[in-house]
Amino acid sequence: MSDNRFDEGIRIRREVMGDDFVDAALTRNAGTDGEDLQHHITATVWGSVWTREGLSKRDRSLLNIGMLVALRATEELRGHVRGGLRNGLTREEITEAIIHASGYCGAPAALSAMKVAQEVLVAELGPISPEAD
Repeated sequence: MSDNRFDEGIRIRREVMGDDFVDAALTRNAGTDGEDLQHHITATVWGSVWTREGLSKRDRSLLNIGMLVALRATEELRGHVRGGLRNGLTREEITEAIIHASGYCGAPAALSAMKVAQEVLVAELGPISPEAD
Protein backbone atom coordinates (compact mmCIF):
# COMPACT_ATOMS: atom_id res chain seq x y z
CA MET A 1 0.00 0.00 0.00
CA SER A 2 1.45 3.37 -1.04
CA ASP A 3 1.34 6.25 1.43
CA ASN A 4 0.82 9.49 -0.49
CA ARG A 5 0.63 11.76 2.58
CA PHE A 6 3.98 13.39 1.78
CA ASP A 7 2.93 14.13 -1.82
CA GLU A 8 -0.41 15.57 -0.70
CA GLY A 9 1.32 17.42 2.13
CA ILE A 10 3.91 19.05 -0.12
CA ARG A 11 1.13 20.12 -2.51
CA ILE A 12 -0.93 21.74 0.26
CA ARG A 13 2.13 23.19 2.00
CA ARG A 14 3.24 24.88 -1.23
CA GLU A 15 -0.30 26.11 -1.91
CA VAL A 16 -0.60 27.71 1.54
CA MET A 17 2.95 28.79 2.35
CA GLY A 18 4.30 29.42 -1.14
CA ASP A 19 7.10 27.75 -3.08
CA ASP A 20 9.81 30.11 -1.79
CA PHE A 21 8.97 29.38 1.86
CA VAL A 22 8.79 25.62 1.36
CA ASP A 23 11.91 25.46 -0.81
CA ALA A 24 13.85 27.47 1.78
CA ALA A 25 12.74 25.17 4.63
CA LEU A 26 13.59 22.02 2.71
CA THR A 27 16.92 23.37 1.43
CA ARG A 28 17.94 24.70 4.86
CA ASN A 29 17.39 21.24 6.35
CA ALA A 30 18.66 19.05 3.49
CA GLY A 31 21.42 16.75 4.66
CA THR A 32 20.96 17.78 8.30
CA ASP A 33 19.31 16.24 11.32
CA GLY A 34 16.27 18.40 10.55
CA GLU A 35 15.61 16.82 7.15
CA ASP A 36 13.60 13.91 8.60
CA LEU A 37 11.53 16.33 10.68
CA GLN A 38 10.65 18.37 7.57
CA HIS A 39 9.46 15.20 5.82
CA HIS A 40 7.53 14.08 8.91
CA ILE A 41 5.77 17.45 9.32
CA THR A 42 4.97 17.60 5.61
CA ALA A 43 3.40 14.14 5.69
CA THR A 44 1.60 14.36 9.02
CA VAL A 45 0.63 18.00 9.52
CA TRP A 46 0.19 19.03 5.90
CA GLY A 47 -0.66 15.64 4.41
CA SER A 48 -2.93 14.31 7.17
CA VAL A 49 -4.31 17.34 9.03
CA TRP A 50 -4.57 20.06 6.38
CA THR A 51 -6.17 17.63 3.89
CA ARG A 52 -9.06 16.73 6.21
CA GLU A 53 -12.56 17.85 5.35
CA GLY A 54 -14.48 19.84 7.90
CA LEU A 55 -12.55 23.11 7.91
CA SER A 56 -11.60 25.32 5.02
CA LYS A 57 -7.98 26.37 4.51
CA ARG A 58 -9.07 29.88 5.48
CA ASP A 59 -10.45 28.64 8.81
CA ARG A 60 -7.33 26.57 9.44
CA SER A 61 -5.18 29.66 8.83
CA LEU A 62 -7.21 31.68 11.32
CA LEU A 63 -6.87 28.92 13.94
CA ASN A 64 -3.12 28.67 13.30
CA ILE A 65 -2.64 32.37 13.90
CA GLY A 66 -4.33 32.10 17.30
CA MET A 67 -2.38 28.99 18.28
CA LEU A 68 0.94 30.45 17.17
CA VAL A 69 0.25 33.60 19.21
CA ALA A 70 -0.37 31.35 22.23
CA LEU A 71 2.86 29.45 21.61
CA ARG A 72 4.79 32.68 20.96
CA ALA A 73 6.07 30.97 17.82
CA THR A 74 6.75 34.20 15.95
CA GLU A 75 8.91 32.72 13.19
CA GLU A 76 6.18 30.21 12.33
CA LEU A 77 3.60 32.99 12.64
CA ARG A 78 5.39 35.00 9.96
CA GLY A 79 4.81 32.25 7.39
CA HIS A 80 1.25 31.58 8.52
CA VAL A 81 0.26 35.25 8.22
CA ARG A 82 1.38 35.06 4.58
CA GLY A 83 -0.46 31.74 4.26
CA GLY A 84 -3.56 33.28 5.78
CA LEU A 85 -3.50 36.05 3.18
CA ARG A 86 -3.19 33.40 0.45
CA ASN A 87 -6.13 31.56 1.99
CA GLY A 88 -8.37 34.63 1.90
CA LEU A 89 -7.93 36.22 5.33
CA THR A 90 -7.97 40.01 5.35
CA ARG A 91 -5.61 42.34 7.15
CA GLU A 92 -8.44 43.19 9.55
CA GLU A 93 -9.19 39.53 10.32
CA ILE A 94 -5.53 38.78 11.04
CA THR A 95 -5.29 41.83 13.31
CA GLU A 96 -8.53 40.91 15.10
CA ALA A 97 -7.32 37.32 15.60
CA ILE A 98 -4.22 38.65 17.36
CA ILE A 99 -6.26 41.10 19.45
CA HIS A 100 -8.67 38.29 20.36
CA ALA A 101 -5.78 36.02 21.32
CA SER A 102 -4.42 38.74 23.64
CA GLY A 103 -7.36 38.14 25.98
CA TYR A 104 -6.42 34.48 26.34
CA CYS A 105 -2.66 34.47 25.77
CA GLY A 106 -1.67 37.78 27.32
CA ALA A 107 -0.38 41.11 26.12
CA PRO A 108 3.29 40.10 25.72
CA ALA A 109 2.40 37.26 23.34
CA ALA A 110 0.02 39.47 21.36
CA LEU A 111 2.50 42.34 21.14
CA SER A 112 5.21 40.00 19.86
CA ALA A 113 2.78 38.50 17.36
CA MET A 114 1.55 41.89 16.14
CA LYS A 115 5.13 43.03 15.49
CA VAL A 116 5.70 40.04 13.20
CA ALA A 117 2.26 40.24 11.59
CA GLN A 118 2.75 43.96 10.92
CA GLU A 119 6.04 43.29 9.12
CA VAL A 120 4.36 40.70 6.89
CA LEU A 121 1.22 42.76 6.26
CA VAL A 122 3.24 45.80 5.19
CA ALA A 123 5.51 43.67 2.99
CA GLU A 124 2.57 41.89 1.36
CA LEU A 125 -0.13 44.59 1.31
CA GLY A 126 1.67 47.86 1.92
CA PRO A 127 1.03 50.24 4.81
CA ILE A 128 -2.49 51.07 5.90
CA SER A 129 -3.74 53.94 3.78
CA PRO A 130 -5.39 56.82 5.64
CA GLU A 131 -9.02 57.06 4.64
CA ALA A 132 -9.91 59.98 2.43
CA ASP A 133 -11.86 62.72 4.23
